[in-house]
Amino acid sequence: MTKTYIPTINISSLIKNNFETQRAFKTIKEIEKACIKVGFFQITGHGINLKVIKKTCGVGNKFFNLPDSKKRKLSPKKWNKKNKNHYRGYFPNDVNGKEGLDIGDLKVTKKYSSNLNNQYIEHLNLGKCLNKSSISILNKYFDNIYRLSETLFKSVIKLNKKNPDISGKAFSRLKTLSTLRFNYYPNQTKPVEISKQDGVALGCETHVDSGIFTVLYQDRKGGLQVQNRKNKKWYDVPFNKNALVVNTGRALEFLSKGKFKATNHRVLWNKSKRLSVPFFFEPSYDFKMNQSFLNGGKFENNGEIYEKFLNKSLKKFIEYQR
Repeated sequence: MTKTYIPTINISSLIKNNFETQRAFKTIKEIEKACIKVGFFQITGHGINLKVIKKTCGVGNKFFNLPDSKKRKLSPKKWNKKNKNHYRGYFPNDVNGKEGLDIGDLKVTKKYSSNLNNQYIEHLNLGKCLNKSSISILNKYFDNIYRLSETLFKSVIKLNKKNPDISGKAFSRLKTLSTLRFNYYPNQTKPVEISKQDGVALGCETHVDSGIFTVLYQDRKGGLQVQNRKNKKWYDVPFNKNALVVNTGRALEFLSKGKFKATNHRVLWNKSKRLSVPFFFEPSYDFKMNQSFLNGGKFENNGEIYEKFLNKSLKKFIEYQR
């Protein structure tokens, strides 16, 4: 295994959303190359302070250290009959070997969610388990990681010689299906599965993600691996405290006509506790998935809405069989 398989890209030239400079163009081409060849890359110069990331991880660890009865106050209806939500919230580790907390846009209010009546736009009352300070930390991180993800998406739009501002047609804050997730791997007594390909014990099954990009912070335990599409070998994604890990998802593969393919990845079985914080950057529920968005001339506003695209994609994940 080699660390150099996963490229590291300094994206500081893109942070101010000025894609016209020579340096920005060079960075965008690096992103293109990484997406095509690997489907994974690490980013530095992303503008999110390490202290903010550590505080966010602290909130996650604090939550998972709560008693089970307390955590289940945030569970969907499947694991807490008193709750009405089906999509957002906490799922226990007996589901798929890990615990998780799925948080949508924190700007979504109970009233907005109720009026919209969409299966994925749910208000999650974090105050049942977390104090105001912790919720404020999550708000700040969601805002930061959302802006960063949109910057990455705008760079892909720019690659296709279109106006980056059209990202607003695909992503609207209160309608986005983006998810901030905390994955907590406890002291797993047995692996989730044994890889049929190479017999390796896994703590998270081999899969691809659903959305445009996943932007992940992994702790120093590591364990994340990505598959080379050509030789099918697996490569470690090395821990870098200053970097975030980015990978392409099925929605970007579709919109790019297969140019940027969703890439297989997995997590090795690790007998010690591990936390990862992925952000799944997902379009608005009503965004029309039409390949003209990134390709060709005028965007044709028709096609399957993203909500249905996501619904089909989630069926393969045990924790979303709710």
